[in-house]
Amino acid sequence: MTKQRILYGSIEIGGTKINCAVAETTRNSNSIPSILKEKQIQTKTPDFNLNEIFKFFNPYNIHSLGIGSFGPIELDKNSKNFGKITSTPKILWRDFDLLNNLKEKFSCNIYIDTDVNVAALAEGKWGFENELQSCLYLTIGTGIGGGMFLNNKLLHGISHPEMGHIIVKKHPDDNFKGVCPHHEDCLEGLASGFAIEKRFGKKAQSLNPKEKILMRKIISYYLGQALANYILILSPNKIILGGGVMNNKNLLIDINLNVKKILNDYILKKEFNEKIDQYIVSPKLGKKSGIYGGFALCVFASN
Repeated sequence: MTKQRILYGSIEIGGTKINCAVAETTRNSNSIPSILKEKQIQTKTPDFNLNEIFKFFNPYNIHSLGIGSFGPIELDKNSKNFGKITSTPKILWRDFDLLNNLKEKFSCNIYIDTDVNVAALAEGKWGFENELQSCLYLTIGTGIGGGMFLNNKLLHGISHPEMGHIIVKKHPDDNFKGVCPHHEDCLEGLASGFAIEKRFGKKAQSLNPKEKILMRKIISYYLGQALANYILILSPNKIILGGGVMNNKNLLIDINLNVKKILNDYILKKEFNEKIDQYIVSPKLGKKSGIYGGFALCVFASN
């Protein structure tokens, strides 16, 4: 008997671009779906982007739609604002009722979470072949956000985690004020791609060799502090670092060295010492962690 094939949709909504994809799998399968079609859309206004999203998905009879969105977003299902983007610095999207606007255009089941949480789900379930009991996914891009996959679930509390806004100690050689409008010198304010651009007056990929060395020195100092704190509080089985800033592979080496220095053998685990390069790693799913995260919502939320 031939297994029934079904289609899933995934939307990854970021501050600068939105990724859409359709994938095929068999009913009741937990394996990673096969992507059939993808499209990238520049993030502009909600009305423009929703129309473009609907045009992309309109030819397909999708069974479910999974969304990973930038935040803050209300994820309390008992709240009247469930699925609503709230206090984002992206003014055009502030207080936008994302979920209900999508429900007006799609008749299928819709699942929603943060972009980093769904990436953590995909990496935990598919990136490492379901070998992880927990993983922390951190994206270091235009902004910084973190998601946590723990005990086969995504971590939620009174709100979703906002790991990019922890306060870090300033580097002695860094006089940069910070770009976060709420905290200035939080992790995102000091170590995000936007912070790098404002600090140096150019994007990270355009830095000259001397500037890249200084950038790595400062950014790894902040990210090393953050990861050490996450390790001490959450104790994940693996930490996965994605986002455009992490395209500089030497940065990962510097971050690992800073984490080891900060932890200072307090926890005698090989993952924090001789095997740290296997503990703090790049995404196994590469740049597709977020888009696969939408599919993972469809697969595992519906089971």
